[in-house]
Amino acid sequence: MTSEVRILPATAARFDDVAVMVGPKNPGANVCWCLSHRLPAKVHRELQGTERRDAMLELCSRDVAPGVLAYVGDEVVGWAAVAPRAELPVARSRKIPPVDDLPVWSIICVRVRPGHRGQGVSHALVGGAAEYARTNGAPAVEAYPVDNRGEKVDLTMAFVGVRSVFEAAGFEMVATTDAVAGGFPRVVVRRTFA
Repeated sequence: MTSEVRILPATAARFDDVAVMVGPKNPGANVCWCLSHRLPAKVHRELQGTERRDAMLELCSRDVAPGVLAYVGDEVVGWAAVAPRAELPVARSRKIPPVDDLPVWSIICVRVRPGHRGQGVSHALVGGAAEYARTNGAPAVEAYPVDNRGEKVDLTMAFVGVRSVFEAAGFEMVATTDAVAGGFPRVVVRRTFA
């Protein structure tokens, strides 16, 4: 199915689709909007209700989108957040320290809508997010997925991705971390561009 998946930047013009992927059913609810791993914790905690929506809309209105969307036909089916690591809280993480000084981009969230899981959408998202980073000047892109060794990952923690999906997209494991998600260790995987 991955050949049928189109990957496009999450721009302001596609904000309704971003809302489908990361927004709440209740517009005033205090949910992530994929901001908890993008904004400093203090800023994230201060945002209430529709302020979270507004923060994501502002990110989508920038020259470089905060991620990519996956489409099958005209239906949005997936989201992957990607940005320069230096702009993200992970840049200051003690549990996932930088591997080196290379100004990498990071894929921090991969989400596929129910009904479309297990059909290759996450593979297309990871490859598309990496390509988006490359076309915006990234010398390499990293992610911090779980090393679940084929075991089932709880869906609430699956947003970090699984190692095998990234490796299938040309990423290589470059480091272990002290981070854990859903009971599994997280690793650093990287795809470097020539």
